[in-house]
Amino acid sequence: MTQVDIAGLTKRYGGTLALDGVALQARDGELVSLLGPSGCGKTTTLRCIAGFLTPDGGEIRVDGQDIVALPPQKRDFGVVFQNYALFPHLTVFQNVAYGLQVRRIAPAEQQKRVAEALALVRLTGLESRLPRALSGGQQQRVALARALVIRPRLLLLDEPLANLDARLRDEVRWLIREVQQQAGITAFYVTHDQAEAMALSDRVAVMKGGRVVQFATPREIYQRPAEAYVARFTGEANMLPARPAQRLAEGLWRVAIGETVLEVPGATTLAEGASALLMLRPEALSLAPTGVPARVLAAAFLGASQQCDVALADGTRLRLQASPHLAVAPGDAVHLAVDAAHAWLMPDIAP
Repeated sequence: MTQVDIAGLTKRYGGTLALDGVALQARDGELVSLLGPSGCGKTTTLRCIAGFLTPDGGEIRVDGQDIVALPPQKRDFGVVFQNYALFPHLTVFQNVAYGLQVRRIAPAEQQKRVAEALALVRLTGLESRLPRALSGGQQQRVALARALVIRPRLLLLDEPLANLDARLRDEVRWLIREVQQQAGITAFYVTHDQAEAMALSDRVAVMKGGRVVQFATPREIYQRPAEAYVARFTGEANMLPARPAQRLAEGLWRVAIGETVLEVPGATTLAEGASALLMLRPEALSLAPTGVPARVLAAAFLGASQQCDVALADGTRLRLQASPHLAVAPGDAVHLAVDAAHAWLMPDIAP
């Protein structure tokens, strides 16, 4: 059982505030992703958890124990790096067994644990190979086995798929999730790739400027973003300026797109008449016989769908996904249907 509670975490580099009161939790067996662009504080947070950096303030509690003063080697965490960090002169077996040797585990137990770890990451039979004889995906799996073989309290992964091509990223991504769930280990995963975060995580912390902007499940992050920054960072999003004309019920608002009036879900923090943004994901819009008038600006056939850029009468541009069976061309007059249940009204917060 490993639970992590982080509160008020701060870190400065000279005059730069890299972490500004970060608060996070990870429940036992949960995978939490730290998502955001370069410089947002996600890797700094992970390095503070690992003990490679000492925060200037705040707490990091693991099963109730504050570990900030504990050196990295005493934390018993497994870490997987972006660049694999394998010993080039050691075989696969020797690389995976290294942490066990440092811990003076008996040779027979080392053999057993290494075999189990390699089976878990599907590398059985490659024990005698050197890293240079492995593909990038295989090297990353060796790094994962090395982190798991010590049976760590916590698994920390820092952009582990960044150096892999698209096909290998998909393959290793699902393997990481499968292995993490089979082992029942609590994990933190750093990434700038929203697809990785959505696919792998139980919960996602979207970070900006050293702060956690939103911490929620992938579905909540995507469908109910706290602000436009979160919406845009987690997928394609059309943003329309709006003013909630009327609160119909808790979390339900009436807004207008041109002459079309919609009833849409929205944040409970909104106030009537306040400046707001209406988010419409491309999948919340479709071409229909009647609805909001628009004109096609561009259409791109993608095989399973086609991407259409359209303009409303007031010049507002929107992007949507249309059926690949529809004949659509630039200049066509069309109508848009809006799936109001999948729209979202949020506060208009400055970036």
